[in-house]
Amino acid sequence: MCGNVPASILAPFLPHSPKPPVTTPVKGWVSLRTPRLGLLLAATAALALTATACSGATKPTGTGPGDYTVTPLAPPAKGPLPSLTWSLYAEPYTLDYAQAFDYPPNTVLANVCEQLLRVTPDLKIEPGLAVKWENPDPLVWVYTLRPGVTFHDGTPLTADDVVASLKRQMDPATGSPWGSAFKNVKAVEKTGPLQVTLRLTKPDMLLNELMAASPGTIESAAFLAKAGKEYGVPGGKVNCTGPYALEKWQQGESITLKKHPGYWDKKLTPKTDTVRFTFTEDSAARTNAFLTGTADGGYMVPSSSLAQLRASDKGKVHFGPNTAAANLAVLNFQGTLGDLKVRKALSLALDRENIIKAAAGGVGIPAKAPAARGAWALRPERTEGYYKELPDPVRDVAAAKALVEEAGATGKPVTLVTSSLAPEISVVANAVQAAGREIGLDVRLKAVAPEAYSSIFVDPNARKGLDLVITNGYDNTPDPLEFYQYLRTGDFGNYGNWSDPGYDAAFDRAIAAADPGPRSDLTNELQKIAVRELPIIPVYEAPYSVFLGNRVTGAPTGIAQLYYPWAATIGAAR
Repeated sequence: MCGNVPASILAPFLPHSPKPPVTTPVKGWVSLRTPRLGLLLAATAALALTATACSGATKPTGTGPGDYTVTPLAPPAKGPLPSLTWSLYAEPYTLDYAQAFDYPPNTVLANVCEQLLRVTPDLKIEPGLAVKWENPDPLVWVYTLRPGVTFHDGTPLTADDVVASLKRQMDPATGSPWGSAFKNVKAVEKTGPLQVTLRLTKPDMLLNELMAASPGTIESAAFLAKAGKEYGVPGGKVNCTGPYALEKWQQGESITLKKHPGYWDKKLTPKTDTVRFTFTEDSAARTNAFLTGTADGGYMVPSSSLAQLRASDKGKVHFGPNTAAANLAVLNFQGTLGDLKVRKALSLALDRENIIKAAAGGVGIPAKAPAARGAWALRPERTEGYYKELPDPVRDVAAAKALVEEAGATGKPVTLVTSSLAPEISVVANAVQAAGREIGLDVRLKAVAPEAYSSIFVDPNARKGLDLVITNGYDNTPDPLEFYQYLRTGDFGNYGNWSDPGYDAAFDRAIAAADPGPRSDLTNELQKIAVRELPIIPVYEAPYSVFLGNRVTGAPTGIAQLYYPWAATIGAAR
């Protein structure tokens, strides 16, 4: 989901929440918070998967700035560890699963709380707290719970806990940014001691997939009732079923997790007894922590330090599967960018290769579509064919200038918002301004404070007077339909209020398609419409990144770490 944001935070496409709390931060541009609102300009390594890892762009193996290999896991651990120190680029603003909508809180909670389903390191979906799920009717989802699971306090997991946890997400009083995931749910019912049934108003395949992300997180019903407003806050407690339990949260200093001896999944029995999270907003200080061993590792390596860390003998940078892409989202279709010719011209003018070098440490590829290749991990056999159908993001300044002249837009203004929220924002903003001016557009940069930048993604009033914003949209699940839902007419994440009846109709068919094959093809139709109409201008994709010091190994390397108990697999490297 910023302060000195980790080298990779850009504005997200947040699942819409009818009335998002004013304090809800935006995901990605960390520091605030929003449900998978990806906001990182790709922590300098944010997405572009290799064909073997999940589908996506492949780069040659090597150590040069533009060379990298994507794998879902670091080499396995060789032994146990008594403790581990992990660096976060910002302190979590909450450990409440219903409010966790950004990288820092989800990175911690992935080890503490669990979902009905689970996203694996190679971006697949498997059973989690539910051993089975069924869709006997288009309007019904039935989940059979895993027997023998206990919460950290020793009490057993039951259907009552699941009902309470899901209903809490749906309750407007909770103010959960994940509430929109349940927009088609009319009832959550206990239909057996270990069975829960969701009844819908319309077919919704995304709902089931999101049970592998924050919307499907399960907490003890009794604990929720007892904790009340103290749940998940600094000094408060959390009582879930994961391999680690929350031991202490010293606000402003650290969060400590301890190994849960009664964890049900023996394949993920923690190799490390204690995990301590520290918070370092300054990218240079964070890099120094990696190099000195003060921190054993951390996700989302600062792009400004990527080359330095890759060349260091103090550890290794690993690149993993990601579902994010850096984009330019149009905020105003009544202005200069309301003309498709102008949007196409700006896309043609972008020097994506140099943007990647400057903003992502040279690690990445030009994006062909708003949703990244990694978002297609559930359908890897179809991804290559889909992307071959899309035009290459070539740079053609002459053609772009001709389109601007044809549209009668020469000299017309385009206001692009920028901010000190993350260095990458300024890098991309300057590149877009230069490209626009080269083809005759009057691209003006409007600098705003970090909190104002984040507000753009939750407050329509904050978008007034703006035409374009830099974002980094990513999926919580490896299904691009999740991303493309935010371009539907009226969706909260449709920041520019773009509307296309054909797109809306295709989306309705896709979300109702029970067969993965046809659903994938229908999602591809949405992708082709988005690429043709450019309500979002794709910029680049980069792989996810993690730094591991020499004494540790075994970590998942990709964005799945937000929901997979990644710390459980980390152990001694020797």
